[in-house]
Amino acid sequence: MYFKKNKLFIEEVDALKIVRKYGTPTYCYSLNRLRNNIHNFQKSFKSIRPLICFSVKSNNNRQILKEIKKAGVGADVVSKGEMLQALKAGILPKKIVFSGVGKKTEELKFAIEKKILLINTESESEIFEIERLAKLKKKIVNIGIRLNPNIDAKTLKKISTGKHEDKFGLTEKAFLKILNKFENSKYVKVKCLSVHIGSQITDYKPYLKMLNVLDLIIKKSKYIFEYVDLGGGMGIQYDRKTKEFNYKKYNKIIKKFLKKHNVKIIFEPGRSIIANTAVLFSQIIYIKNTNKKKFIILDAAMNDLMRPALYGSYHSILPLLKSNKKNKKIHDFVGPVCETTDKFLSVKSFQNLKEKEFVAISDVGAYGMSLSSNYNLRPKPLEIMINNKLMKVVLKRQKLINII
Repeated sequence: MYFKKNKLFIEEVDALKIVRKYGTPTYCYSLNRLRNNIHNFQKSFKSIRPLICFSVKSNNNRQILKEIKKAGVGADVVSKGEMLQALKAGILPKKIVFSGVGKKTEELKFAIEKKILLINTESESEIFEIERLAKLKKKIVNIGIRLNPNIDAKTLKKISTGKHEDKFGLTEKAFLKILNKFENSKYVKVKCLSVHIGSQITDYKPYLKMLNVLDLIIKKSKYIFEYVDLGGGMGIQYDRKTKEFNYKKYNKIIKKFLKKHNVKIIFEPGRSIIANTAVLFSQIIYIKNTNKKKFIILDAAMNDLMRPALYGSYHSILPLLKSNKKNKKIHDFVGPVCETTDKFLSVKSFQNLKEKEFVAISDVGAYGMSLSSNYNLRPKPLEIMINNKLMKVVLKRQKLINII
């Protein structure tokens, strides 16, 4: 995404051409940026040769999953629906990990039937259920057990997953007890030690603490794991204040860990692969002036992009036509949904804007469309992919007739 002669471009396509052809709201992805992100992630950890399983919850578009599959990447899924989508995209079962705290019996049956790589478990009850199903089907099922390391990832409270107050994983005491209980099971084989401490993490130091905890628990358990699933969570630069994640240092501390433990590392990246590949195009419906601010009322809403309302997350907004004429009033970019939290951004000043013009909300590839809903009975947006000069619809705009 860049400006050329004051016009916003996605790869080699003028953004105005896109919105005039497809309308708004529209999610627009850059295929080449997606490919570069995957390549850079793989390159960062080339020396440790991990299994990379893309977090499908971050973006479940099948065409995107097909591209990810082409790069040799697997899938981390948290529902039967996500598993089906990954399989339909061509991702091999041996590269699929099933995570999540509450898997229904139907979902576990499906995972067992498809012979996926691992089911990462989070409670004793879940393992008993897997063991029961495996016995009925006369199969051996590979599982992981998720540890809660009680580490503060220094991220937003609502996306922290590695502290004892969070619902995820098991305490050290419970982990060791369950490991001992199922160590000699005929139907479940504990293959993996799993952990995930949070999302949008921009400092490698919480991961260092996490690896130290894993080192101690492996030594304490005296168990030989085949895999260690380190989760994902590596953050991106949504704004200039956010520092870039140091992959080099993270790779270095993992290599040190691997000198002590002969295991295969699994990663579950989502945001770091897909977030900065997309923008959400929106048209200005109205501009409402008050004494202190301008309300820029867009046709996109919180049902199209939930993150700002849900987490207070930041997404910069760009005009499709750049101008040097500034308006110093506070600008609130809001949607038409009847909620005060239906707001994307508030900035102290912005360039002059007019009704019916278009803007682009940036870095929306992760937890954008996958968190969208039909709130207020609003149809979900269109998704398109740009490849150099080519434009391709990867998911049609939902029609109102299909939701009422």
